[in-house]
Amino acid sequence: MQKRIVRKLDLERLLSRVEPHPSPRPELEQYMTPVDVAATMLHVAAYTNDSIVGKTVLDLGCGTGRLALGAAFLGAEKVVGVDVDKVAVEVAVKNSVKTGLDGKVEWVVADVDAVCGSFDTVLQNPPFGVQRREADRKFLEKALEVGRFVYSLHKNPSVDKALAKRLKASRACVEEVRPSLFLERFIGKCGGRIRGVYAMVLAVPHMFDFHTKRKHEFVVDLYVIEKI
Repeated sequence: MQKRIVRKLDLERLLSRVEPHPSPRPELEQYMTPVDVAATMLHVAAYTNDSIVGKTVLDLGCGTGRLALGAAFLGAEKVVGVDVDKVAVEVAVKNSVKTGLDGKVEWVVADVDAVCGSFDTVLQNPPFGVQRREADRKFLEKALEVGRFVYSLHKNPSVDKALAKRLKASRACVEEVRPSLFLERFIGKCGGRIRGVYAMVLAVPHMFDFHTKRKHEFVVDLYVIEKI
């Protein structure tokens, strides 16, 4: 277990060593969580809400393992990473060796619907529903079924250029915002209560043929949710 507070810079260095998916699939929205966003998410979970150190953690839709490995690095008691894509999980296993965290995470190839059990904390960067409408709903439903606390990234519903500008200029690069009314209602129906929403800028590099820019930036919200 991690005995000291890990500097965000040290966490970012660890996360930057995690390799991406070699052939991501657009229909699965396999965009790797950027280092800065992942580090902020993990720091909020670990040191603002005490949801990582000594806890059981599930990374739902783990991809190549960035959030799961970050949780293990910070001192989680047990970490499980689940993804439907076998190739992603194979890369995650290699990343665990590369980062010196081999054996610290249990990797599972499975669909979200197959996940069962009970965890203190669920971390997830679910599909935003750009390719498949409402794709994030089953992630939220499952997260609140198996987790006590949920940290989930969702696309900000507004196109607020002023907010994006403030976030990019801010030293903290994060700002507390109000939840979307839809997600607030949906999370309530799933038995959860929102404890906070934190806006950040997420940058996606050019990955697929339909991308028209070298880099696309937009605001995402980190939802901190507690099961009622």
